[in-house]
Amino acid sequence: MIRDHAESIAPTVAQLDHDHLWHPFTQQRGWVDEQPLVISAAAGTDLIDSEGNHYIDGVASLWCNVHGHRHPTIDAAIRDQLDRVAHSTMLGLTHGPAAELAARLIELAPPGLSRVFYSESGSSAVEIALKLAYQYWQQCGGQHRRRTGFICLGDGYHGDTLGAVSVGGIELFHSVYEPLLFQTHRVAAGDLVGLDRILDLHGEDIAAMIVEPLVQGAAGIKVHPPGWLATVRKRCDAHAILLIVDEVATGFGRTGTMFACEQERVSPDLMCLGKGLTGGYLPLAATLASERIYAGFLGEHTDFRTFFHGHTFTGNPLGCAAAIASLDVFKSEQTVLRLEAKIELVERRLADIAAMPEVAEVRSRGMMIGIDLGEHDQALRLGHRVSLEARRRGAIIRPLGDVIVLMPPLAISHSDLDRLLTITAASIEAAVGAASAPTLVAA
Repeated sequence: MIRDHAESIAPTVAQLDHDHLWHPFTQQRGWVDEQPLVISAAAGTDLIDSEGNHYIDGVASLWCNVHGHRHPTIDAAIRDQLDRVAHSTMLGLTHGPAAELAARLIELAPPGLSRVFYSESGSSAVEIALKLAYQYWQQCGGQHRRRTGFICLGDGYHGDTLGAVSVGGIELFHSVYEPLLFQTHRVAAGDLVGLDRILDLHGEDIAAMIVEPLVQGAAGIKVHPPGWLATVRKRCDAHAILLIVDEVATGFGRTGTMFACEQERVSPDLMCLGKGLTGGYLPLAATLASERIYAGFLGEHTDFRTFFHGHTFTGNPLGCAAAIASLDVFKSEQTVLRLEAKIELVERRLADIAAMPEVAEVRSRGMMIGIDLGEHDQALRLGHRVSLEARRRGAIIRPLGDVIVLMPPLAISHSDLDRLLTITAASIEAAVGAASAPTLVAA
């Protein structure tokens, strides 16, 4: 019945899309020349199109799906919450799911984090962290008011709102907005000399340093040198600078531990969460803060130390209920523990893919995989060609330029994970072969 209904509406969906939708990170001129793939259903770690075809969700629906689609525990939690209240503001009110989730997150988080501020996207979580860091130092008064600057990483990506773009470093995404942005100090991951130079010159003027821990996702899965994050923490401490870790992409098991910063025993002052927070079900994000930062906002009403920031759907009960259920699934299904064998499979298969003549480099950390095809004429859209080849073979992947990114749901079976890697290798070979074939000219 689902298939018949979907087939009957698919042409209408495609036409409505082309007539009215504007897709993110998409050149619309090319999009309207393509027949959209209409996703009508999902099951486990598969997406199902309007014709009933199944595809492995190779990018976890943009890096957020954790336990698979239509997980019974999360579905039931959302239905149960719907029978109570779908939404209630947190301005002047509270509710059970938000309070319970905050306590659960603090229990899981690195030591020292004690407060949770909700939002709806990773970008918003980053904006909140930046504003908290800035306002904290302003409220400390005296010479601390000098601390208005930020250090960030080259090739960094923290979202698309203006504060997040200001601390980003991907020229293709960010350069057009430069006149709108505040100035920052950028350093390449692993460049200790460069970091020390910035700290020596500007250390007393820096409010915080922000990093994606261990892996820079949107940069093309760039893996940091071992020990770099721990070194950053020490340098920040030495100069009394706050450390913000953006775990929006790396959190909730994606690198092999619940949070990436655990692997170098780093406790940040502020931590940004999103994507996998609800298991990939609903838009919910969170910024976790230390008690020291929280205390800096306490005072009498007339002191005006309030954090004047909030959104309509902050702490939405449905999202919080989904997140609590997701954490329950992490525990009951031992999701992180069971990743070890999957990561071993990934590393074994990637060794073969790295040896392919079409592949320049393979980079991975846990279940974050980047297969770099090297530099090619951008007009070839080689990464896009690979994604289309993968679609024909039964997998959905999305490249970053000519870097093929794989980031499947953590719940993916060993057999489907192996099949995803097989499809990817075959798709790379087919796409590169087709792009390299000489054009035949009719006699």
